[in-house]
Amino acid sequence: MTELLARLLFFCAAALGRLPWPWLMALGDGLAALWRRLDARESRVARRNLELAYPGLLAGERAQWHRAILRTTARQALETLRLWTRPHQDNLQLIREQHGTALLDAAIASGRGVIVAAPHHGNWELLNQWLAARTPLAILYRPPESAVGEAFLNRVRAASGASADRVTQIRAEGPAVRQLFKRLGAGGVVGILPDQQPKAGDGEFAPFFGVEAFTMTLVGRLAQRTGATVLFAWCERIDTHAGAPGFALHVEAAPAAIADPDPKVAVAALNQAVEHIARRDPAQYQWTYKRYTLRPEGSGECNPYAAS
Repeated sequence: MTELLARLLFFCAAALGRLPWPWLMALGDGLAALWRRLDARESRVARRNLELAYPGLLAGERAQWHRAILRTTARQALETLRLWTRPHQDNLQLIREQHGTALLDAAIASGRGVIVAAPHHGNWELLNQWLAARTPLAILYRPPESAVGEAFLNRVRAASGASADRVTQIRAEGPAVRQLFKRLGAGGVVGILPDQQPKAGDGEFAPFFGVEAFTMTLVGRLAQRTGATVLFAWCERIDTHAGAPGFALHVEAAPAAIADPDPKVAVAALNQAVEHIARRDPAQYQWTYKRYTLRPEGSGECNPYAAS
């Protein structure tokens, strides 16, 4: 039954993804307007994150940024349905520019393993497809609470051009770390979303936009123990061509401090790098995610989203 429902979801997503790009973007704009009108979860969380990360914004500026974030988030959601259900070789034509890709080629050629840290900026699913077209790739992911959702996710991320031997999806659970160490030890490539809040005990607090955020230590541990190269990568929206979105793909070297033996130093460097990317265009960062839920012990701070 789980697989049947996942196939049904895929069919619905594929039907929606066949709509012309202008229609999808208009639907996204309508969805963003509905979020604002209903003050939906996405709207509330984005507003709270702006208050925390950009306290100096004037009320009018914050409202403008809030609208831009919701518009981009909604468009990205529908955009991703199309990317998931259309041939990957067609999707990759949306990448109009590529910057720093020689860094990835050199890191792979070194044979020391590569950690691709992909923040929630732009469209990370298009980045996954580009990486899979370039090299075998293991992706660490947090499974959805729904078994149907996970079956759907496994299906769309392996469909249409990225065969099973090119993309390995690893659940972010106990055995995952061993699998990642093994993969990197063999000179492989792994992709990690570095700005997801880890479980208690799996991270350290470090500033993110001036606010302490509980941050994963996994990237630093992997880099420090394996000697793998850490690169940041993202697909950033740059324009619209003939009614379709266009993207610039970026690859940048991570700061050396990410592999520091002191986990507090490593996570501080990680957050600083992610913040640098997110500040390029704040509307393209995933501000609808509750990044600051956990608070430092003894700080007296409460969950800032509790009222939301």
